[in-house]
Amino acid sequence: MQARAFITGLAGTAITPEERAFLQEARPWGLILFKRNIDTAAQISALTAAFREIVGRPGALALIDQEGGRVQRMGPPHWPTYPPGAAYGRLYDRDAAKGLAAARLGARLIAEDLMQVGITVDCLPLADVPVKGADAVIGDRAYGNTPEKVSALAGAVADGLADGGVLPVLKHIPGHGRATADSHAALPVIDASRAALEASDFAAFRPLADLPMAMTAHVVFTAIDPLSPATTSAKMIANVIRDGIGFRGLLMSDDISMGALSGSLRERTRAALAAGCDVVLHCNGKLEEMRDVAAESPILAGEAARRAEAALAARHAPGKIDTAAAREQFAALMAEAAVTS
Repeated sequence: MQARAFITGLAGTAITPEERAFLQEARPWGLILFKRNIDTAAQISALTAAFREIVGRPGALALIDQEGGRVQRMGPPHWPTYPPGAAYGRLYDRDAAKGLAAARLGARLIAEDLMQVGITVDCLPLADVPVKGADAVIGDRAYGNTPEKVSALAGAVADGLADGGVLPVLKHIPGHGRATADSHAALPVIDASRAALEASDFAAFRPLADLPMAMTAHVVFTAIDPLSPATTSAKMIANVIRDGIGFRGLLMSDDISMGALSGSLRERTRAALAAGCDVVLHCNGKLEEMRDVAAESPILAGEAARRAEAALAARHAPGKIDTAAAREQFAALMAEAAVTS
């Protein structure tokens, strides 16, 4: 069955009759899960399976933000905790090979957790490069503060996820690191010059441009488009994300219910798609908002459909792993990272 150009959330740990009717009619491209949707492994497996059955697509994507640190939707007592990105950066500074190995292995173990419950996409890695004075919303989620280090570690994380059968999502393209506001609550405006952005913020994303999916930043870059955030800026998407960075994969918006954006949910959806996002992301599970987003989301077609199919095709079966041995190795590497802090 054909899918519409949006990814939806749900309210709780099971699909309600009203949500079932909505999913059957609206046919979102994917489902994103949050802590409110998480209880046990059996429950998540049932939820993701039910979603796929309802939308009539066995390969429909189930997404999550499972970074580690402050952003980890699945955690104790059923799943391990994982470190924030900065922990890999500390180890990298001491021994680059070990830092890359830890980042890859940590992501591979996350993928193992996700695949066991039917989650096939992780909104990771970040390629944001934070600067002094920026809002803490990125903070220790970042792998470092130079584009070279950030892109190297982000690439290792993407490789680990892919080896585990999970699609990575590169975020927050073309960069959230300089933002002095949290886009969950307000619209960040970055006044850095184009040259500064090209040398740092955008540079971290270029080596990762071949990843299958990316998520936009709700951030205004005044040097390129002083009026609209990247998510709703045709100039930012065409001139920077597509042409400058060279990203050719599926482009999804960050959550369009966030405080950074203005206008109704219908207006936000239209603006993001018109600007060049292939699909929009709506996370909060509020059914009336979900209906508004669906009403403005067309059936995936043309280049957006091609990129969606290419993203699906990029997934492959997980490689073999001795999970117990891998967790021991990962713990040893993280112990070294702790020594350097």
